[in-house]
Amino acid sequence: MIDLLVVGGGPAGLATAIHGALAGLEVVVAEPRPTPVDKACGEGLMPGAVRALGELGVTVAGKRFHGIRYVDGISGRSTEGHFRAGHGLGVRRTELQAALAERAAALGVRLVPHRLGQVHQERHCVTAGGMTARYLAAADGLHSPTRRALGLRTPPDPRRAARYGLRRHYAVEPWSDLVEVHWSARSEAYVTPLAPDLVGVAVLGADRAPFQAQLARFPILSSRLPAGAGTRVRGAGPLRQQVRARVAGRVLLVGDAAGYVDALTGEGLTLALTAAGELVRCVRADCPEDYERAWRRLSRSYRMLTGSLLRARECPLLGPRIAPLAARVPRLFRAGVNLLA
Repeated sequence: MIDLLVVGGGPAGLATAIHGALAGLEVVVAEPRPTPVDKACGEGLMPGAVRALGELGVTVAGKRFHGIRYVDGISGRSTEGHFRAGHGLGVRRTELQAALAERAAALGVRLVPHRLGQVHQERHCVTAGGMTARYLAAADGLHSPTRRALGLRTPPDPRRAARYGLRRHYAVEPWSDLVEVHWSARSEAYVTPLAPDLVGVAVLGADRAPFQAQLARFPILSSRLPAGAGTRVRGAGPLRQQVRARVAGRVLLVGDAAGYVDALTGEGLTLALTAAGELVRCVRADCPEDYERAWRRLSRSYRMLTGSLLRARECPLLGPRIAPLAARVPRLFRAGVNLLA
């Protein structure tokens, strides 16, 4: 019998598979899409995620960045926080997924091109898509079909506007070794250095307008970008996904499937990579119920900081002033950056 069946071959699923293989488990990953798998993503790995990849034995090329800069999208006033320990890494999502897939394959993880259907649980096993395993890890994304089928999603709060993300790449030399976050009254634009001649720009907000229309709200940023774009626009959302539990019997949720606050702080991948290790630890110990507590502990700072910043962003009076306020209290801003790092 398979020890761990992983649904989803993105970074969270592959990290779970690698942790499992390193722990001596027989792991199978079900992913119907061919490698490399792309998705809308800011593509910036914070120092914690870089360290987590190193622990998995995964090497990936990219462009180092050394902190975060907040920029008022109109006036250009800014403040920045540099990482005190380690560095971040801007890396194309396709390159990250391919590197994780290569490492998993080298460890003997079997990748099957299946889209699994219904999940059936018994006392000692779980079955999906004709495969039976001791445990199943659902890493099937922001709108996880597994989570939905198990009834683990909490309905969204109708009083809060849903937020969406759009991403595009530009063939231009990065002008900074920091990730820049440009703020406007209604949205943010994240600029991540990815290569010597490439940056990624992700726009986040509640507006469903086309990418170019949203980018026009950041005239200082727009002036730095060439007219041509390297890739087509990719989108994701609604971003906020509330989940009432990460464990249902022998099924455990990891990555975006386990719940998501927002991309404001760029910590989603760090949480996914570290939670994958805790999931495997609980599976090895035959204590899946311990995973819920472990996930809450690992995600506490992410949920607290991202949730607080998101509340401020949603306030009509405070949201547009976040970048100027950060410039007025640089020590507090630097402390927040390094807490996340």
